[in-house]
Amino acid sequence: MEKREVEIVVISDVHLGTYGCHAKELLKYLKSIKPKKIVLNGDIIDIWQFSKRYWPETHMKVIRKLMKFVVEGVPVYYLTGNHDELLRKFADLHMGAFHLQNKLVLDIDGKKGWFFHGDVFDVTMQHSKWLAKMGAIGYDSLILINSFVNWCLALIGRQKMSFSQKIKAKFKDAVKFINSFEQTAAELAIEKGYEYVVCGHIHQAENRKITTELGDVIYLNSGDWVESLTALEYANKEWKIFRYNHKDFEKDEVELGELSDSEDLHSKLNINTLLEKIKLEIV
Repeated sequence: MEKREVEIVVISDVHLGTYGCHAKELLKYLKSIKPKKIVLNGDIIDIWQFSKRYWPETHMKVIRKLMKFVVEGVPVYYLTGNHDELLRKFADLHMGAFHLQNKLVLDIDGKKGWFFHGDVFDVTMQHSKWLAKMGAIGYDSLILINSFVNWCLALIGRQKMSFSQKIKAKFKDAVKFINSFEQTAAELAIEKGYEYVVCGHIHQAENRKITTELGDVIYLNSGDWVESLTALEYANKEWKIFRYNHKDFEKDEVELGELSDSEDLHSKLNINTLLEKIKLEIV
């Protein structure tokens, strides 16, 4: 597959280290593009639910691929989210092309883009973090059950379904929360004079203009790599939502036993040891 050139790629809510993460599909996507900038907009590694008992090779390959971009000089901005919030103590760390930050402002063809994860707008995160963590565990369990159900549906030739998306659509409070999140992000961005506001967190990919009494702003959300398998791409002065389609990558299967890059970075980046040390900070 010929690599597509894109100016900016925004990825969020990958949740590496959880059963629901679609690392294999993300790796295929990363191998299919040639970006000039990469923004990892929070919750890339799920430190909340990390367990050394579950860290598949495909999850390590995603880390290696991102590190390879850094080695090649592609700026990679890792913006912290709530599931990887322990990295916030290391914010404003810059190592070559790698940048660890809490938020980011980029000049995009003369327009200012404001990038941040978005958990700051989540009232549950602000006041009941333990409840949010319990919800994350429940969500991961729901995804695991959903995967089994979809496997059964595929066997009998039925269409896959998403439990969480059905729940979000059914309960008015979930829809209300999403609308409030988007509106709040838009209003703050307009007040600060930004043309784009780019978030993650709510696992809901979006690209639309929001109009308020103060003005207009383009609200963007990169979605997630647990269910929707989406990313944001900026090319030819236009933002688009990329939606992963298995059919487009059938010829580019990633073999589990094969290293994703020419250099084995495993010896240089022992992710299991790193995350175990970070996890100790929680206790």
